[in-house]
Amino acid sequence: MLIASWNVNSVKARLQNLLTWLEEAKPDIVALQELKCVDEAFPRSEIEALGYNIETFGQKTYNGVALLSRYRLEDIIRGIPGFDDEHSRYIEAVVSTSSGALRVASLYLPNGNPVDSPKYPYKLAWMAAFEKHAETLMQNEEAFVLAGDYNAIPTPQDVHAPDAWEGDALYRPETR
Repeated sequence: MLIASWNVNSVKARLQNLLTWLEEAKPDIVALQELKCVDEAFPRSEIEALGYNIETFGQKTYNGVALLSRYRLEDIIRGIPGFDDEHSRYIEAVVSTSSGALRVASLYLPNGNPVDSPKYPYKLAWMAAFEKHAETLMQNEEAFVLAGDYNAIPTPQDVHAPDAWEGDALYRPETR
C-alpha cells in the first residue's frame, strides 16, 4: 500500500500538480494539509474522477486537511477528540482493505511563531492534545498512520544551518 502526505499550500493553486501526481504516482491513500479552502470549495469532482474517495475538514484562507483514498473512508473524526479548536488541522478515518483495517490521519500541526505570541502556547496545547490522542490510538492495538506536516525540526541534521533556527518555535526543545 502506498500512503503519501503533501502540504499543498492551497489545493486550488496546486490542483493541476496534484492531479498529475495522483495519475502518475497512483497512491492508495493521500493526506493533504493546508488546503486553504472550505469543504464546499474543495475540487472534489476532479479528484473523484481519478477513483478517490474524499473526506475534508476545510477552513477559509488558512489550514484545512483532507484524506483521499482508493478505499472507502469510514469512522470519520474531524478535529482532535476532546480538544476545542477553531482551526481545521486534523482529520482521521478508517479504511478497510483486504489486509485489514487501517486508521489514517492527516494533521497540520501549528507553526507556533512568533514564540512570544499566543501562537506558541496554542502549538504546545495542540501538541499535548495530539499526544494524548495518539496514546489512545496505541492502546487500541489497531494499525494506524499519523501523516502530515508536523512543523517541527527534531534534530540539527534535519535542517540546513541549525544555528539560524535557534529560538524558532519549530526548533525549540519542547516541540521536538
